[in-house]
Amino acid sequence: MPEESFQERTEKATPRRIREAREKGQVARSQDLSAVIVMLCGVAALVALGPAMSRELRGLLTWTLSDSAKFAIDPGTMQGFFVKVGWVFVKATAPIILALTVIAFGSSYLQVGNVFSNSALEPKFDKLNPVTGAKNLLTLKSLVALARDVFKLTIIGLIAYHAIKKEVPTLVTFPQMSAGEIGTSMISISVRIAFKILLALLVLAALDFAYQRFDYLRGLRMSHQDIKEEFKTTEGDPLTKGRIRSIQREQARRRMMQDVPKADVVITNPTQLAVALKYEADEMDAPTVIAKGERLVAQAIKKIAQEAGIPILENKPLAQALFKTVEIGMQVPGHLYRAVAEVLAFVYSLKGKSR
Repeated sequence: MPEESFQERTEKATPRRIREAREKGQVARSQDLSAVIVMLCGVAALVALGPAMSRELRGLLTWTLSDSAKFAIDPGTMQGFFVKVGWVFVKATAPIILALTVIAFGSSYLQVGNVFSNSALEPKFDKLNPVTGAKNLLTLKSLVALARDVFKLTIIGLIAYHAIKKEVPTLVTFPQMSAGEIGTSMISISVRIAFKILLALLVLAALDFAYQRFDYLRGLRMSHQDIKEEFKTTEGDPLTKGRIRSIQREQARRRMMQDVPKADVVITNPTQLAVALKYEADEMDAPTVIAKGERLVAQAIKKIAQEAGIPILENKPLAQALFKTVEIGMQVPGHLYRAVAEVLAFVYSLKGKSR
């Protein structure tokens, strides 16, 4: 096995590796963050919708107690009673339940996006192995999780202590309050304490999400060998691609050499460059480069031209300009028309042609 396969994974995960991990259900997600958002929004929903829910339930209780003596105990009456009680209960609690459901899905979506994987639903029987479970209790990850939980409990305990301590002056006045005032005060105190604790939990959960994302990306890191293997899988083996390009260049060179005998003239540098031109007035708007090359390719073009009886003319500036600016199969640009026309006129005069 290559030596690089044993090296540490120090490179960032590629988009393909992250995408494959997401397809397997492996995402950076903090369960604490989702839970805290749901609880915080739940308390806010209770504060906002609590009075309306209280009125509905209080009206139901009043109706039940005031009309209980009038109930006839028979199947029809009891069915109507339970239908009404159920409807009032649903009407009172449905807004909060619906809001919390939307918030729960929304908090998860904000963390991981649109991810659905069957792999995450497949049973993993190795998790039922007690030996494996015992080993997982002593891993670095489990120790970090334990330290994190202890830290969170400590912070929450301190905040709860200070929040309750701040409410002590109100608590000591309860003996002088009526039952209704005590209930209202207890609700107010509970909401204030809950908000303080949940805000602290929200900060801790955000830090937990940042850590989970860091740990997730660290777990997906790759070695240099992993990146090379992925590149081979997605882009193909560089050696094979290089061989294919070499074969394609050779085939293009052979086709080019086969077209040299069709040229009207070959313009040279004289030894470094060779450019073969062809012009058919009925088919072409301007002379066309059908072959070109330098060094050994140029020598091969001149040799084929000599064997085919194609005129070879030395014109260094024109040869360099054509080689640099005109690709094979392209027509001569306008600024070179005059120079090329003079060359072709000379060639045609040698052959006794007129164009």
